[in-house]
Amino acid sequence: MLNILPSLLLLLLFLVLIFWLYILLPAGMAKRRGRSAVIWVLICLVSSPLLGCLLLLALGDAPPQTTRIQR
Repeated sequence: MLNILPSLLLLLLFLVLIFWLYILLPAGMAKRRGRSAVIWVLICLVSSPLLGCLLLLALGDAPPQTTRIQR
């Protein structure tokens, strides 16, 4: 039992890193830029987190949305 503990800790660390890379990092970047976190997480899951993060950096902040008042 004692021999398996380091392996389990390493596996847990690896899973936390993957979760951060694929979910938390792109979601946080998208929210800070005014973009949909869900869409960008899906983009990172389908392509790669590096590509998704680079696209978010290249696109920058979302343009301000104008609301139309209907009378």
